[in-house]
Amino acid sequence: MSHVDRLALAFRTEALSLPAEGAIVVLRAVPSDFLEMIPAERLRCEQTFRPLYDALAEGGFPVANRVEGPAAMVVVNMTRSRAENLGNVARGLHLLSPGGRLIVAGAKTDGVHSLARHLGAEIPIEGAFVKAHGRVLWLLGPHTLPKGIESWAAEAAPAPNADVDVTAPGMFSPDHPDPGSRKLAAALEGRLSGRVADLGAGWGWLARAALRANPGVTYLDLHEAEMLALNAARTNVADPRAGFHWTDVSRLARDATGYDSVITNPPFHQHRASDPELGAAFILAAARILKPAGRLFLVANRQLPYEAVLAGAFQHSERLDQDGVYKVILAERPRRG
Repeated sequence: MSHVDRLALAFRTEALSLPAEGAIVVLRAVPSDFLEMIPAERLRCEQTFRPLYDALAEGGFPVANRVEGPAAMVVVNMTRSRAENLGNVARGLHLLSPGGRLIVAGAKTDGVHSLARHLGAEIPIEGAFVKAHGRVLWLLGPHTLPKGIESWAAEAAPAPNADVDVTAPGMFSPDHPDPGSRKLAAALEGRLSGRVADLGAGWGWLARAALRANPGVTYLDLHEAEMLALNAARTNVADPRAGFHWTDVSRLARDATGYDSVITNPPFHQHRASDPELGAAFILAAARILKPAGRLFLVANRQLPYEAVLAGAFQHSERLDQDGVYKVILAERPRRG
């Protein structure tokens, strides 16, 4: 059972109730039964992950990349990042009107129990609803935020990492470029020219490396689903050949066609579970947007079963490099029809 189901149950069982008036803000909102309980004119959903943003918009929920207060109630849906969760809690408390209530919902695997301990050490927790290996907890916003909570917001904000690249908690490999991207970058030197797309570009390290190593690239489009990562990439990739697109890669259509090459280090986790279908969607998107003689350069964990998808989407594929962890694959000439 997901955290959104816990939220709905917490209200249906009357452990919680909606405030009589005022805005209700939901950070990291997802389509849910809980959202259906809130009058649309009072609801403000915030989501920067494009697939969920689109799902909210298509479901008729009011959604924006950034919402502002004041709010009578703020709900924080937890993510996998501890620092991001603490930062969202701090921001949620800032958005509250005097006397407003903050609600946090998450699974045990999201670290909800640890967050409850951290939060309870700063502000008294009013109540909790425990269900299906997770928890919904709530508290009244204080008139003055403790210094400890103020520091959570600073720790979650975008900032230079050790390599002086701007990143933030919650992004993929924020402390340094991941080994897979490094391995793919090494295989790309001198192989790219013309128009290139980076699918799942993150905070921009791979795109920047590809541009530096391939002067024949005329334009490189960074397609990234997480707007916060894309905004970081705008800072990290200063090359004038770069373009930035907030994209659900699985929905890339042939009207985005005309690429000579696609590079990608696709995601393969849905929450904490491995999901090879995510990478498969990137492969199929690459086949749709490439020119007839276009090429895909892909890095993936060695055990991920992408070969059958590649064979169905491309006329030829081969491994350019491989070690005990990663494989770098070149696929050429996408199949049409």
